Order: sequence, then structure tokens, then C-alpha cells
Amino acid sequence: MSRGTVRRALFAAALLIGALLAAAPAEESPTLRGVLLESLSRDLAAHFNVDGELVLEPVRPWQPGGDSAAMGAREGWVIRVVEFPTTLTSAILVRVRVSGPDGGIDEQTLAFRAQLWRDAWVARTPIERGAALDPASCDLRRIDALREREALSTAILQPGDWMFQRSVPAGRLLSWRDVSRRALVRKGDVIEVAAVDGPLQVTLKAQAMQDGGRGETVRVRNLDSKREFAALVVAPNRAEVRF
Repeated sequence: MSRGTVRRALFAAALLIGALLAAAPAEESPTLRGVLLESLSRDLAAHFNVDGELVLEPVRPWQPGGDSAAMGAREGWVIRVVEFPTTLTSAILVRVRVSGPDGGIDEQTLAFRAQLWRDAWVARTPIERGAALDPASCDLRRIDALREREALSTAILQPGDWMFQRSVPAGRLLSWRDVSRRALVRKGDVIEVAAVDGPLQVTLKAQAMQDGGRGETVRVRNLDSKREFAALVVAPNRAEVRF
């Protein structure tokens, strides 16, 4: 291959690489508006103790500090919630105070469209009434929990303690209405009740006066004294009373 051919090949390759670099979109640095919205989302998520990713979008155009602030430094800007909404819904009003690096303070009420994105369970196959909740038999779907408020949370503790109280077809989003706590204590059964006072523990036999799942409080009757009292269900046929 001649030197002229090699030069032309290298020149063509350089042009191609340059064109590809020019066509690739430059990664945008987050704007001041985006940084403050992320900070506000974190504050709201912590206040309401929500599970998932909270995303806020102003209903009306909003640029803190004016248009010039979007191109300037983002350091020194702080946003604080002055008044939280009563509940977290898809449309909320939030009273905020924005302070800038020059000491200026701007307080205003902002309207937002809110979304809370998290995973939810979907029935992979038909589920029969009475079946135990098994996450391994479900698929995951990303949902907006502010719109699908009845969706069963995947953060539920001890899924095996829950059972289906009605049949669910395949492909349907699981809801809290579909499940109930599996009874570990059943009405009429004689169970063991532990009375706990610090390091001391005394156990006795009692009759359960109602069904109860783990973490639920049920009425029980002392077999000897016939006195009724409340106890916390902790395991199958076992409850506790703490002093």
C-alpha cells in the first residue's frame, strides 16, 4: 500500500471519528433547578417515610434565582420546606424557602405533580384463595404508588405470615385487599402466653378468644382465673405480655 493511500485512509478515519464525536450528545450537568428539586424530594420522602423514588415536577415554570442562576454555580443554594402538605398525593402544594449564595431569601408556595416510583408484585400465575404469599412466585412491575395506592408493598416484612383471602388471576397487580395476615393463633385454641418483665419470664396456658396473626394483639383467657387480658401474637400458638 502506497504512502498516499495510507494518508487518505487515516484522514478518512479521523473525519469519521470527528463526526461520531460531534453527533454524540454532551452529558448535561444538573441545573440549579434540578439540584434543588432533588433536595426537596429527599426532604419530602423523609418526612412522609415513603418507600421508593419520589419525583417532583413543578406545575408552572420555576427557575430559582432567575434564568441566570441555571448557568451559574450551584454551590451555596439551599431549599427548605416551610410548610409540608398534610398528605403526599399526586398533586401537592409545598411552602418553601430558597436561599442563595448572596444571602438572598425567596419564600413561596409551589404546586407540584408528584410521582412515587417503586417495585410492586404481579401474580405470575393464578393464585388460589388461602395460598401463602410467596414473592418467588410473583413478577415485579415498576409503578407510581401515588396512583396505585392499594398496591401491596414489596417491603412487607415476613411475607410468609400473609395469605390470600381471595383468588387472584395471573398478571394482576397484588393489592392489600387481596391478602390478610395468616392466623398463628386461632379462636378457641389453648396457647402458651409468656408474661415478660425485664429478665423475668413466666408462662401460662390461656384460651385464645379471637384469631390473630404475628404482631397482632388478641384477647386471651387465663384457664385458671378465667380472667381475660390482651396479648401480642409472636409465633404459632404463642403470645406475650410485656410489663
